[in-house]
Amino acid sequence: MTSNDWFYWALLSAVFAALTAIFVKIGIQDVDSDLATLIWTAIIIIVLSVFVASTGKWTNPFELSPKTWLFLGLSGLATGASWVCYFRALKIGDASKVAPVDKFSLVLVATFAFIFLEERPSFQEWLGIAMIAGGVLLLALKRY
Repeated sequence: MTSNDWFYWALLSAVFAALTAIFVKIGIQDVDSDLATLIWTAIIIIVLSVFVASTGKWTNPFELSPKTWLFLGLSGLATGASWVCYFRALKIGDASKVAPVDKFSLVLVATFAFIFLEERPSFQEWLGIAMIAGGVLLLALKRY
């Protein structure tokens, strides 16, 4: 992998996230959103288990450091909370409105990375982040 490979993986992530919103919106029409989240998560566990095992990437998770466990655990809790909220929002709202507001996380990631990870986005990057924030605000205000 090269230093620019992150972009292609991130772009694929965006494509799959977009498909996720559409598939979830269709799939949760006749089911409670929390149950749908559980089913969705179980499928992810199965798919990732097969992937990790089949690619030879399995290692003993109990050999990981306590710091790794702590932050992966916190990330898992945050992801679970995000998914529950996302599925509920999609259950009652339009995917074309829910997904962009969910992407306000981009603004929060940049802000949190600045504060906690000492990352320093350029002026151009902050401008793009501000435009995303403005777009989310426009979508949110359109609702009223």
